[in-house]
Amino acid sequence: MSVDWRIRPATEGDVESLTEFNSALARETENKLLDQEVLRQGVRRALALAPEVRYWVAEQDGRPIGCLMVTREWSDWRNGWVAWLQSVYVIPAARGRGVFGSLLQTAIADAQTSPDVVGMRLYVEEDNRRAQEVYRRSGFVDARYRVYEQMFGTTGDLK
Repeated sequence: MSVDWRIRPATEGDVESLTEFNSALARETENKLLDQEVLRQGVRRALALAPEVRYWVAEQDGRPIGCLMVTREWSDWRNGWVAWLQSVYVIPAARGRGVFGSLLQTAIADAQTSPDVVGMRLYVEEDNRRAQEVYRRSGFVDARYRVYEQMFGTTGDLK
């Protein structure tokens, strides 16, 4: 299959697209509205936090059509970093064509260049069955964990 997009590291010039994609992701998967300025600042900060945080962008004809963010978590059990996939989004018109697969392959290949990255994880909203099936087909397994959180302060409260 021939692809008509390319995958590249995100740059400061992608802030608005990444903000838009993350906002759409929250609406589509969790019916949440994000504070756009907090989100924009979060995207900017993520771009500045490399290598702990890295965004990849799928681009077609010079326009972003999808993204994926990778963060790192230290695992003392494995004496290495676990890469986490987050903020995965592909615009509706580009879905089902392999864009996510290209983003994922790039993220995995990049993670595997570092000998102390021992694996990759992600979390997915429990009712997002379509995404869960895509992740299963991509080689991920249900790790049998639940995510709990306790957020501090009001910055970025979701509606």
